[in-house]
Amino acid sequence: MVDLQRIVDDLALRLERPLLLEDGRQRVVAYSEQDGPMDDVRRQSILRRHTTPDVRDFLRTAGIHEATGPLRTPGAPELGLLPRVCVPVRHDGLPLGFLWFIDAAPAMTEPEIAVAAETAPTLALTLFHESLASELASRRELEAVTGLLLREPDADRTLIGAGAFPHGAPVTVAVARPTAGEAGETLRLTLERGLLALRRRLIRHHPLHLVRYDHAVLLTAGTGAFPEEMHAALGTPVLVGIGSPRPSLSLAAESYEEALHAAEIAAKVPEFGRSAEWGRLGVYRMLSGMPHGNLHPGLARLLDEAQHRPLLETLEIYLDLAGNAQAVSRRLRLHRTSLYYRLRRVEELAETDLRDGGERLSLHLSLKLARLSGRYRPSTLPVDTESTGQ
Repeated sequence: MVDLQRIVDDLALRLERPLLLEDGRQRVVAYSEQDGPMDDVRRQSILRRHTTPDVRDFLRTAGIHEATGPLRTPGAPELGLLPRVCVPVRHDGLPLGFLWFIDAAPAMTEPEIAVAAETAPTLALTLFHESLASELASRRELEAVTGLLLREPDADRTLIGAGAFPHGAPVTVAVARPTAGEAGETLRLTLERGLLALRRRLIRHHPLHLVRYDHAVLLTAGTGAFPEEMHAALGTPVLVGIGSPRPSLSLAAESYEEALHAAEIAAKVPEFGRSAEWGRLGVYRMLSGMPHGNLHPGLARLLDEAQHRPLLETLEIYLDLAGNAQAVSRRLRLHRTSLYYRLRRVEELAETDLRDGGERLSLHLSLKLARLSGRYRPSTLPVDTESTGQ
């Protein structure tokens, strides 16, 4: 099959006139050397690879989507648009694209338009085959990435063999979970569009992606991740979890599971911010796989009463700072006498002894588990970098 670019170049040479080919969504597919009149619309289309919505609306009104043969479209100086000749490209009646000529200096003759129209069937067939190949490639990639994350054998070989991922490169997986709204088709399409746009920008990192019903997955070659780029591209507020890099694509599922946990923790521990890296979650890495109901029995009683929240926040800071009363008082802007009073109340109500190292450990881990379960959400506590590893 002759490629589109060669057809376009050959036609431009025969007509001695530059041209541009768009697909059915008016995205630029190919264009010849632009050595003739050029307007702002042609220039921006080539730079951006698509036309702007106002230009698309204008041309739609001119009837390009209903046309079955060549037609002339008027100019629109307010849009920076010169008059054009449009040759619709159809296959079995299905609109697949548009062939565009600027109809100025000089205007196209009827014989020239006829030559362009004769090329339309070849362009249509080529576009049709390329769309089938693209759809097939996309479906195979989707199946392979899904299999990869489900630990199916040889999924990595499929992707590497197809040239979608470099052989021998490490892989890093990131997960984006929307912060609001219900999962559904609209959300899925929003995530899909955002990831496709992001993949074009990250092409040097050989990105792959997958959209699930409630989260999006991005795999990239190398040890870096791109959380800020994901936030910017996805078009909806998300929390990003990042798994630790793995040395080969076959181990991507491990990084994916870590990224899922990291995103879940970011949702439950807001102090981590919009993005959380698995390798920097500290104690939460260990706790993420533990049953959330295994709490210190005395602490569980305090969690059920809203009036005890200041006591729990004081206790958590006290444990985060390894019992350093001076540092705790400074952090809370609390007199040390008041601090000691709160700690005694915790001991009384929870029936515990803060001088016992085992009790302190149990209480500390229980507070972190209660965060993950949603039973405990402190009002203003920052994540302590010494206890979390950040």
